Amino acid sequence: MAAEYYCADSENGHHIDDPSEDALFDLISELNDADNTFIVIQPDQDDPAWFVSVTVLDGGGYEIVRRDTARREHEVTTDTSIGWIANDLIIWLAARDFPGRPTPQTSSF
Repeated sequence: MAAEYYCADSENGHHIDDPSEDALFDLISELNDADNTFIVIQPDQDDPAWFVSVTVLDGGGYEIVRRDTARREHEVTTDTSIGWIANDLIIWLAARDFPGRPTPQTSSF
């Protein structure tokens, strides 16, 4: 079964469709500076409009790259807290556009 929204792939071949915050935490926890240095999260489609990656830094911590061409977003940050990174990614991912998902309605109240 294909991912409904997005998938996460690590350098070592671990693949998760529509990962939860806990699954992202686990994937990031498994990163190391030898043979599993990054994960990439993006829509499960050809030529995705956005992606986010998490990479292990040599001196410790992680580099997080968020890129969304449709929204002209490109942000690079670093952090050491896996819990904060996983939580922040879930929030960022929830704000992405997905085909077939209703667009948010705004109210003039």
